[in-house]
Amino acid sequence: MSRQVEVSREVSKSAAFYERALKVLPGGVSRNAALHDPHPLYVDHASGCLLTDVEGVTRIDFANNMASLVHGHADPDVVRAATEQIRRGTAFSVATEIEIRCAEHLRSRNPGFEKMRFVNSGTEAVMAGIKVARAFTGRPMLAKAEGAYHGAYDYIEVSQAPTPANWGTLDEPNRVPLVKGTPQSVMDEVVVFPFNDIDRTIALLDRAKDKLACVIIDLMPHRIGLNPADPAYVAALRDWTTRNNVLLLIDEVITFRSCYGGLQQQYNVSPDLTAMGKMIGGGFPIGAIAGRAEIMDVLNPRSPKYCYPHSGTFSANPVSVGAGLVTMEKFTRSEVDRLNALTRLAMKKVQDAIRETGMTASVTGTGSMFRLHFTATPPLDYRQAHQSPEDTKRLKVLLNHMMSEGIILINSCSAALSTPMTEKDVDVLVAAFRGGFKKLVAMG
Repeated sequence: MSRQVEVSREVSKSAAFYERALKVLPGGVSRNAALHDPHPLYVDHASGCLLTDVEGVTRIDFANNMASLVHGHADPDVVRAATEQIRRGTAFSVATEIEIRCAEHLRSRNPGFEKMRFVNSGTEAVMAGIKVARAFTGRPMLAKAEGAYHGAYDYIEVSQAPTPANWGTLDEPNRVPLVKGTPQSVMDEVVVFPFNDIDRTIALLDRAKDKLACVIIDLMPHRIGLNPADPAYVAALRDWTTRNNVLLLIDEVITFRSCYGGLQQQYNVSPDLTAMGKMIGGGFPIGAIAGRAEIMDVLNPRSPKYCYPHSGTFSANPVSVGAGLVTMEKFTRSEVDRLNALTRLAMKKVQDAIRETGMTASVTGTGSMFRLHFTATPPLDYRQAHQSPEDTKRLKVLLNHMMSEGIILINSCSAALSTPMTEKDVDVLVAAFRGGFKKLVAMG
């Protein structure tokens, strides 16, 4: 790294920026993930896997904007595509060819993506998917895993962050609102089930099968622990939804980077609908909902099945879909395999460091992402992944240590690797983890 962080001895540029931000932004930020003590980092520039802040400190970025930058920062090919499009125009009320090409490429990666619509974020993709499911089935309810994050939508936020004080029993998890004032009517339209628990999940789904439009699942939910779902569990959900004419919606907003056509290919499962976002935009805002043609036709004004009017001022924005197309074209099967192999190496070396230092911890993940837990056994569901107050303190100490050692992680102590990274970058990461583990072990 260029130099260690020593700017706190005087008033830093970041501290000054934060003072200004506090006057105009709630908490001084536009997303809570940017908060960091004593103030957020403010970026000056970034390239590849390196990010330099306004103080001149350069770090290796293993957060990659919450896993959305699979080729890292300012990839030359992505920059070129976006710049050329900006010169031609940034947004139109008419269609563009690049939208077609991007859709064709996505379908070539996964034949289950028979038809799709582009939107502006992963949240919008999930929202649209739920509405498509309701329109196609004529039913109002949805079912989701306890603790799973699927974006900012009232229905899908239910039981996103329950606590031991309010989460109820595993046999019947409570429907817990995320935001104060959420209508009870919203809660009543959601079935909450425990992740990776076949018997309890099926029992809960059976009770609402006549009202369910869709079951939504993330195959490796970040907030449940970034642990891949049990294949038997996924197969059971696919079987149950098929038998009961309920749609299966898989959220691949984060996990699409895990395999060439999404993590669902690793499970050999074909959902009815798939929500995407993040990496498919090449660093620009984007989302997409894809699925079987007969289902997606509820969005088609020229189809007899049409019953869901859908639009959006910036949907299929040519800058986003153009940058996304270049990003995905570069993320070839061989590149996916190479990055996944590098991630497996990183996980092994972190596990070795855990063992060598006597740290109580475990590592979960697959594809090009992994997460550290302060438990000897990897969590299998949200309740096992839920952090104690002591673990929250340890996490803060470790994240601060990693930042001081020149490593940026996702705030859950997760890493999302990018193609510019090499084994050398992994070794820097592991060395920083080893030092952090020693510090935590010494603290007791």
